[in-house]
Amino acid sequence: MVQLYINDVLSSVTTPVKELKGFSRISLEPGETRTVKFKLLPEDLALFGRDMKPVVEPGTFEIMVGSSSKDIRLKGDFLVK
Repeated sequence: MVQLYINDVLSSVTTPVKELKGFSRISLEPGETRTVKFKLLPEDLALFGRDMKPVVEPGTFEIMVGSSSKDIRLKGDFLVK
């Protein structure tokens, strides 16, 4: 299984350190590799602000990919303006 997590690095309200946003069940033979693609939409980055309305705040988001939340094998980040 491949799992995709995000973290909103700095937000106006408390958010999870790792929030599951996608997963894909795949089977690999020893030594086999495969490309797995995930699509993040604006609503995947939204949080409920203090006014309890969904909002995507500008800032850095971390992306983490692994077989579980404890087995992160790839990390990256991107900026929302």
